[in-house]
This record gives sequence, structure tokens and C-alpha cells, in this order.
Amino acid sequence: MITAQQDEEISGSDKEVIEELKQAYGAMKGQLDLVIVGQEDVIEQLLIAIFCRSHALLVGVPGLAKTLLVSTLAEVLDLSFKRIQFTPDLMPADITGTEVLEEDMTTGKRVFKFVKGPVFANMILADEINRTPPKTQASLLEAMQEHHVTIGEETYPLPDPFFVLATQNPIEQEGTYPLPEAQLDRFMFNIRVDYPSVSEEEAIIKRVTGTYRGNPTKQLDAAAVTRLQKVVRRIPAADHVVSFAASLARASRPKQEDSPDFVKEMVSWGAGPRAGIYLILAAKARAILQGRYHTTTEDVKAVAHPVLRHRVLTTFNAEAAGVTSDDIVTMLIEHFKPKADLEI
Repeated sequence: MITAQQDEEISGSDKEVIEELKQAYGAMKGQLDLVIVGQEDVIEQLLIAIFCRSHALLVGVPGLAKTLLVSTLAEVLDLSFKRIQFTPDLMPADITGTEVLEEDMTTGKRVFKFVKGPVFANMILADEINRTPPKTQASLLEAMQEHHVTIGEETYPLPDPFFVLATQNPIEQEGTYPLPEAQLDRFMFNIRVDYPSVSEEEAIIKRVTGTYRGNPTKQLDAAAVTRLQKVVRRIPAADHVVSFAASLARASRPKQEDSPDFVKEMVSWGAGPRAGIYLILAAKARAILQGRYHTTTEDVKAVAHPVLRHRVLTTFNAEAAGVTSDDIVTMLIEHFKPKADLEI
């Protein structure tokens, strides 16, 4: 339960912003529905990552409208958008930009001029990021963590807000370069994009094969997104909510003495401290999207799978038994369920 002291951390102006976002969230979903059929959980998780000033990895088979969803979201948020198609021959300079030699017409001298790459946009779609070699993948690391790019001795700030939304195909892994764990950890969410339901698939077919064309309109702009990002961190999280998030992250580590037996048996490597941070941040953003001024353990549960699934590595025995990281996260949530149910 939130105390009066905690509730005072939310000022009147913050409450107005939260109410504004709640209304905008409903409007945004309505605008996205003009183009995208279904995928409500994916849309919510993408917006949570954006309002937490973080990045997301979308994993799904081809044809599930991942690219269309991201580009439409950028349009609804009125953000600059660039798509980078990752291929084996893509070079780091193709992403960050490069220096070119130019002749100054007034002095006749030759000078180097930096030509910005596609990374200089509010929202970057890194399409099939695992199809490019590690050197090119690593060129995104500085941009994702520091929100700037360094070329030679010069540092160039990226637009604010800045997000990287990357996609991966989980089926075709031949000739790909899996992201290293250090870079995977930079993504707040690993979002699973599943097949549509029967009714949704029929609606998709009707739309695409007919004359229907959705025209979404903007609901927020870059300044509003930045303002909302600041409000997210001021949302209070009670001690028992923080403790629940920390317990989930710590219990995923097989070498912890108090880890459950199934973790010690089926997990080779667990989540680091960044997982607990993201669990609370994401829970705060989810609370705001629902118009609440405080977080609950239910918020933490709702974001546990996308936060933890790429941070929990299963053993060979678990893989042989068909146990996935999602199964481990579900078991962890059930393991701590009695503590969570104490919440009012």
C-alpha cells in the first residue's frame, strides 16, 4: 500500500501529465488499430520501453508486421524514424556516418566534414540485427548506452528522445551472428511477436486485399515523450514491490544459495542487476499507462517475461526437456506468488 509520504512525491502537475498520457494511450491504440490488427501486448510493451527511455528487441517470424508497427508508432508519436536493414556487408560507418573530404570553395583548402548516418533519428528500426557481423552490431552500443556517437576525436549527440527497436527472426539462424549477452542486456525488453488469432488473421486478409487504407494521426510529439519519461522515474514503488523485483532477478541465478532447485538444475546463467532496475522502471511505466500513481507487484509480474527472457540462459538439459527461459520465468513468478499476494 502506498503511504501518504510516497503519494506526495507525485505533484499536481505530474498527475495532470499522467492523466494526459492515460488519455493519449487510448487514443494511440485507436490510431494504431487503423493500421495494425491485434498485438495489444506488443504495443503496450513497446510504449513502456519508449517511456522508460530504453530499447526493445522484437522477435517473431516474417510477416507479422513488426516493421509496419514500429513505423506507424513513430508516426503516431510524431518522431523522426529511420530503418536500417542489417546485412552481412553492412559497415559501422553505414550506421553512424562517416567523414568525407571536401574542398572549401572560399579558401581552397580541403577539410573533413562529418556526414550523419541513419542512427541520427528519434526512432531506429534495426531490422534483422543478427544478420550483420559483430563489428557492425557493436557500432550501436555507444549510441544505445550513451545516446551519442564518437567519430575520431569528435562526439555528436543523438536526437532526444532516442530509441533502438531491433527485430530478429527466431527460425532462420543459418548465416546469422547472434547478439552477445552484453549487447542483449542493453535491450530492456525482448518482445515476442506471435501469430494472430483466427479473427485477427481474417481481418488482416480483408484489409490488405481490399481498398482500406488507414491514416493514423499524431497523438504526442518528442517534447511530450521526453516530459513523460521524466515523470516515470518519479512514480513511487513501495518497498515490497522493489523487494519482489529484486527477488525475481536474484532467484534466477543458479549460484545463489537460496535459488530454487529448478533454477540450479535448469539455468546456466541468470539475470544481472540491470534486470531488477528494468523490472521496476517498466512497472512504473505500466502503472502510468493505466492512469495509476503507484506501482504494484502485478505490474512487475506483467513485465517479467519481456525483461527476463533474454537474461536467463537455460542449460542443455533444460533445452533437451523442452524447457524455455519463458518457462523458467513463469516458475519464478509462481515461486514468489505467496509474497506478491500479500499486497493490498
